Order: sequence, then structure tokens, then C-alpha cells
Amino acid sequence: MAVPKKRTSIAKKRIRKNIWKRKGSWAALKAFSLAKSLSTGNSKSFFVRQIKKKNLG
Repeated sequence: MAVPKKRTSIAKKRIRKNIWKRKGSWAALKAFSLAKSLSTGNSKSFFVRQIKKKNLG
């Protein structure tokens, strides 16, 4: 027979939610850091072809 589960405490719920949020913010931080290194050309893990600008004037 199906029995309803006990309710999880607010503290446990908050802890799990904070862990979930922390994982997302860590991933966003890593992505931003990678994008910044790619844009400045300091990336060691990606090889980006640099486009040389021609002087028009």
C-alpha cells in the first residue's frame, strides 16, 4: 500500500537549493573566465585564429 513520504525539513531543502545554485554560479564563472581569456588571446586550451587588421588609412 502506498504511504505518503515524510516532509523534508526546511533546512535540508535550503541546503539542497544552495548547493544547486552554487553549481550554477560556478559554471557561469568558469564560462565567463574562458570567454574573457579567449577575447584577450591569453587562452592556453583553445587555439583561435587571429585575424590581422589591415590599415585602411
